[in-house]
This record gives sequence, C-alpha cells and structure tokens, in this order.
Amino acid sequence: MLYLVPTPVGNLEDITLRALRVLKEADVVLAEDTRTTGILLKHYDINARLVSHHKFNEHATADAFAARMQAGETMALVSDAGTPGISDPGFMLVRAAVARGIEVQCLPGATAFVPALVSSGLPCDRFCFEGFLPQKKGRATRLAALKNEERTMIFYESPHRVVRALKEMAEVFEGTRRCSVCREISKIHEESVRGTLEEACRHFEEHEPRGEFVIIVAGKEDEETARRQRQKPIGKDPITGQPIYTPKP
Repeated sequence: MLYLVPTPVGNLEDITLRALRVLKEADVVLAEDTRTTGILLKHYDINARLVSHHKFNEHATADAFAARMQAGETMALVSDAGTPGISDPGFMLVRAAVARGIEVQCLPGATAFVPALVSSGLPCDRFCFEGFLPQKKGRATRLAALKNEERTMIFYESPHRVVRALKEMAEVFEGTRRCSVCREISKIHEESVRGTLEEACRHFEEHEPRGEFVIIVAGKEDEETARRQRQKPIGKDPITGQPIYTPKP
C-alpha cells in the first residue's frame, strides 16, 4: 500500500487527523528531506522510520520501494510541504506502484495553489496549473505558448526569480493583465498583492521578495467579453433578462 500524505505548507496545524494516523501506522515514511519531516513528526510525537526519497534519487529508488510494498510493506510518501507530486517528488514512485498493481491512495489536504487561487479574486472555475517555469532553456517558449490561454494560470516561483517572472509575464501577457501574487501561505507573514502585473512587479522591486510565491494570472479575455466589460449595457432582453449591449461595429 502507498499513501500520498499532504503536509502543512505553513502552519503545522494544517494537517488532517487521518494523515497523522497514516504517518503513525506506516512501516516507512518516505521524505523529501528527513530533517524537515522530522520536525513535523516530532511536533506530533510520531516515531516513524524515515527514509529519503527526493528528486535526486527517485529514478533509482522508485522500483525498489515498489517491490518492498509488493512484498507487504505499507509506505507513506511526504514532501517538505504540500501534496506529493505537485511540483514535488512523487510521480516516479506512483507510476512504479501502479505498474505492480499496488493500491495507491492520496489523502486530501494542504497544497499551496488552492488557497492562493481561491483568494485571488480571479476566476477559479477553470484554471491551468503551470508550476515552476524553466529556469533557463524553454522559459520564453513556455510563456509564449500561454499568451492566448483563457483560463486563470497558476505559477510557482522562488523569491530570487519572482521579479524576473513578473517582468517577463508583463511583456508577454501585457502589463495590464490582472494578477494576484501570494507569498508565505499559512505562515505568520502571509501576504497577497493584487493588481496588474506591472503593479505587482513594482511592489516587489520596492519590497524585497521573501518566502515561497504563488503567482495567479488572469487568462486572456476574448474580445467580446473585454468589450462588454468596458461599456455599460443599453438595456435588458425582455425575455431572458440578460443585458443588451451596443452591437459590435
């Protein structure tokens, strides 16, 4: 059995009772960083056997761990924060487990992009998760491919590259595109900066970026929707009650 266990992205109280039970009962807890996970386990008085499983060794260890589960061990996989597999190690092990017919369960729980998206004030009925942009090769290509994306877009970024990312997005998507930049989610210094890409960029040029960032960017509005938002309706349809706008020239 393999459990994917979300861990708090900030406040240590952001963990479920079920997650704590699974961590106590698992034969092995696979951790991205055993030191970070050790702090969480110590806080909840959990004496689990910790083994490293991270992006530098997951290619080599996934099959071996899957074989051990097939032989009867139950393992719980955690990342340093949030849900394993979301911009964190996890995919390789899940794929290996599924290939061997091992049951895989992902517990519901913390992940950084959900609170950032829901609190952004931007549409969250349809969205696309882009994670971290490539640091070098392919970065411009990725942004260019998203220029006409109509869904709300979600990006992760480090404090060292957040200003650069906002500048590049302003160039590709236009600086007037709406955004919400969240940092330190669920921590003492949690902050959300809402406005245009240009405004967010200026803010973090003036205030040193600190912590981990989630950037939420509005999708491109189709021309008709944008036009209607710029003008007032001239009346309402007597049957549907929907607003009527000046016909497109």
